[in-house]
Amino acid sequence: MQAHRPFTLPLLASVLLAGCASTHLPPSVNEIATPLPAQWQATQPHNGQLQDLRNWWQQFQDPLLLELIDAAQKVSPTLSAARSQIEQARSNRVAAGAALLPQANFSASSARAVARSNTAPATTSQAALGFGNAQLPYWDLDLFSGNRATRDAAQERLAGSQAQWHDARVAVAAEVAGEYLNWRTCSMLELVLAQDSLSRNATARLTHISSSAGFAPQSNAALAQAGAAQARSSLASQHAQCELSVKNLVALTAIDEPALRLRLAPVALPSGLQADATGALPLTSATIAALVLPQPQSLAIDSLPAQVIAQRPDVFRAERELMAARAEVAATYATKLPQVTLGGSIGRINVLSRGATSNADTWSVGPLSLNLPLWDWGQHNAAIAAATARYDDAASSYLARVRGAVKEVEQALVNLQSAGARNGDAFIAATGYLSSVQAAEQRYHAGLGSLVELEDTRRVALQAEQALLGLQLERANAWIALYRAAGGGWQRPEATANSSATAAPTTP
Repeated sequence: MQAHRPFTLPLLASVLLAGCASTHLPPSVNEIATPLPAQWQATQPHNGQLQDLRNWWQQFQDPLLLELIDAAQKVSPTLSAARSQIEQARSNRVAAGAALLPQANFSASSARAVARSNTAPATTSQAALGFGNAQLPYWDLDLFSGNRATRDAAQERLAGSQAQWHDARVAVAAEVAGEYLNWRTCSMLELVLAQDSLSRNATARLTHISSSAGFAPQSNAALAQAGAAQARSSLASQHAQCELSVKNLVALTAIDEPALRLRLAPVALPSGLQADATGALPLTSATIAALVLPQPQSLAIDSLPAQVIAQRPDVFRAERELMAARAEVAATYATKLPQVTLGGSIGRINVLSRGATSNADTWSVGPLSLNLPLWDWGQHNAAIAAATARYDDAASSYLARVRGAVKEVEQALVNLQSAGARNGDAFIAATGYLSSVQAAEQRYHAGLGSLVELEDTRRVALQAEQALLGLQLERANAWIALYRAAGGGWQRPEATANSSATAAPTTP
């Protein structure tokens, strides 16, 4: 026992001193005041459960939309980057976990030497199996949980990267759906503008004939020609917008453009409508009623904001990043505490001299070493301060993400309620102005009305039809925004096994 006292007493003293050190850690996620309201302030579509968000895209009842989303997700660089981050995080987690366990290292050597001038040369061969880690020939016992904290940080980031992949997946789906619905709206509006252009061209032709015969002033002919030219210009501009939407869908889905156009052609015209030879639609109240974008069924949103926000993958990732930063504070603090390491090996030695061979088995346990930092000119304190600053930044980002999530849900609810409330009035306005245009045309051709009145009425009617189609697109986009804001059907996993275990460095 006397031989071990010089080593044992300093080791025991250092452990006791370490136990008296300050081990305060920043607060965890559950200890941070999260700015969540008690209930939503905006009107909800209806109450329900978030599980209804799964398979939500199927509610559009549009097989082509599902095909486009699937194609885009397969080729999206955003999703590819998210998958790469998952693999990197998983590799870091494996490496950090391996640091907690001893690793076997094999070594072998052979040497031939002469001990004295009057002795024969001898060949000494030996092989040994030792344990340590990848860098040093000993095993860090991690008495103060520094390596465990590093492992916990890697685990938190792995969980966050998995949630980020789903968030990227939903973002790609929403972008494709928005572009597809924009193309459908654009196509329907192009049909409306084609009918308007056809009508104005007919009016211009009749007015020119009447003016040439002296039955109408030249100013009417000029006005009619100007209206027809404006209608053709609007139609050309709208056609260009539709072409740009097709190009965007090609870029998002990587589908060959001719093949994509073949897939889009059957849905360019709403079901039940038939365009004439010029590609225009006969504008009637039935036509306006049929110009409808696919709309999903009501989206179920829980009435408690805390439950909705908990289902957002981006909020979950911010939580995991916060807990990872907290674990890194613990790991950095552990570098100030004593490090206890243990070495050991088992092996065999062989000695060949003058034809005679002797063998022996060898083993060792140790050395048991203590490394106690005493003075480092503030290096450890600076590292702890930097880790704490990173934690503060992660906490600020987390709280900002929660506030932003609440804002996005509230805004989507407001936009959805507004679009729904205006839809009925917009339809009444569009059909009413259409009837007014038809009556003005009849009066003008009968010589009872003026061309100025007809053009003004037609312009207002066209604006009402554009507003109706734009409102449908706004409402569909509001549904998509609400779907994204509510987490896109992501299910929050159970808390990671190590998230609650990350604590201050402990004293054995």
